[in-house]
Amino acid sequence: MSTRIGVGIVAAVLALYIVLVGQRAWLLLTSGDGVGIAMGVAMLLLPVVAAWALWRELSFGIGAQRLGRRLEQDGGLPTEELALRPSGRPVAAEADALFPSYREAVEAAPEDWRPWYRMGLLYDGAGDRRRARSAIRTAITLERAERRG
Repeated sequence: MSTRIGVGIVAAVLALYIVLVGQRAWLLLTSGDGVGIAMGVAMLLLPVVAAWALWRELSFGIGAQRLGRRLEQDGGLPTEELALRPSGRPVAAEADALFPSYREAVEAAPEDWRPWYRMGLLYDGAGDRRRARSAIRTAITLERAERRG
């Protein structure tokens, strides 16, 4: 619940930023000064990029949470217990030992979102956030296609 509150606060602050920058950009655009107009155009791009980034991150978080709940309801979450470091993060060497079986599951069913999601959880446990997000994005895309098709 505290994560949702934090995300809500960050989203609200970013939305406020988008509005304020948009207002300043509009003032520059209507200034009549060539440099001001150029700066206003440039400033309009910032809120667009920020809004896109906010949408993308919120969409990812909602999709990942939805798939996690669905996999939990189906009893499909990984059951392996990994040793934890004092920080609470799993020991990467133990997660690395699990990769071959998870990779085989993905290769056996590349169009099924479940093995991709589990692979993303394993990457996250190993501390590889970039690959974790990529695998979970793939899972979200596959699950959406499954729902539509």
